[in-house]
Amino acid sequence: MTDEKNHRHTPADHRNGCGCSDVVGRDYEIHADRRRFVLDGLAAAGGLAAGLALPSGFARAQSGRDPVLRIGYLPITDATSLLTAHAMGFYEDEGVEVEAPELIRSWSALVEGFARDRFNLVHLLKPIPVWMRYNNDFPVKIMAWAHVNGSGLVVGGRSDIQSFADLGGTQIAVPYWYSVHNTLLQMALRQAGLEPVIQAQDAPLGPRQVNLLILPPPEMPASLGAGQIDGYIVAEPFNAAGELLAGGRLMRFTGDMWENHPCCVVCMNENRVADNPQWTQRVINAVVRGAHYAQTHKAEVAGMLSRDGDGYLPMPAEVVRRAMTHYDTPAYRDRGAVQHPDWSTGRIDFSPYPYPSATKRLVREMNSTLVEGDRTFLNGLDPDFVASDLVDYRFIDKALNQYPQANYLGTRTREERLSL
Repeated sequence: MTDEKNHRHTPADHRNGCGCSDVVGRDYEIHADRRRFVLDGLAAAGGLAAGLALPSGFARAQSGRDPVLRIGYLPITDATSLLTAHAMGFYEDEGVEVEAPELIRSWSALVEGFARDRFNLVHLLKPIPVWMRYNNDFPVKIMAWAHVNGSGLVVGGRSDIQSFADLGGTQIAVPYWYSVHNTLLQMALRQAGLEPVIQAQDAPLGPRQVNLLILPPPEMPASLGAGQIDGYIVAEPFNAAGELLAGGRLMRFTGDMWENHPCCVVCMNENRVADNPQWTQRVINAVVRGAHYAQTHKAEVAGMLSRDGDGYLPMPAEVVRRAMTHYDTPAYRDRGAVQHPDWSTGRIDFSPYPYPSATKRLVREMNSTLVEGDRTFLNGLDPDFVASDLVDYRFIDKALNQYPQANYLGTRTREERLSL
């Protein structure tokens, strides 16, 4: 095995050609004259586009040659395990030829790129592969968890919002209808006696209603700073960016609501996995190594991934470092952002084992989650069946047997703990 600290690959092609500066400006300026976002038309930008047709799969590979790994990702810390494996050269160590990861602007674009075989390794919000497999009959498989926790609800720093009960009459952005963010937010709103709704932002809103809308994550801090929304729930580093650059206040961490919850998962095409099992194992080995390195070197990895380092994420190192390390502080405890300091959670952690109990709980909660579009595929969808059918445990089991130190949570069974 190579010296991991010295075996780093700088993705020059990524830094010079991916358009990161178009996703998030160099100084992340807040423009007060930005257009007012309305719900109409946003489904295609960040939600499930109604016309998005996913092919059912691809023909079996005819060549005996291993594929080239093509990674697609959003500029969020959820992708850290995949990106760290690339930056540290773990894919090459495992014998996998890999292209520079490609930064994508929205979940819809990433989903479509994966479905069209533009990418053969992606991280997706965990409810997305549920939708892809059982609504669209697409052969997606969850291969591992990309991370745990790593998200929060940010509100305007000058607002009077202190808890979920204070969100009545507000406009809150979520990154995607099929996301853990949307599900957890709605669970908390209902417990607080509020009603989630989906309507145009200029439509009348009752005092006990909370209007939900889709925004791509890079849009959220600027929209909050410009007063176009009252808050947002999303992955890092956009919560840290909201705090440091947009005058936002972190109201609650999602990992403090659902202990070590899944968010983004590592996904591959089932047909490609069947065609290339040995290659797939090497890919998952590298991802597991990336997760372990990220978990044990958070500050270093934050700087490496930032625009001040190797440029995978278009955020300054200060923001990414906060997003990965700044969690259980007196200030967060005092305001209720962290209510369970006894839980084994960080702001974001990297533990790749895909716990069946979490999949089952999420599928049950998705049945109560308000989304746009047809959700009848969830009717009668058995959580036990999904946990065994959607997730491929073979490769992650072997990878963790080879690299047991990467199993950060220390077990492969658990009980889910939620406290909204």
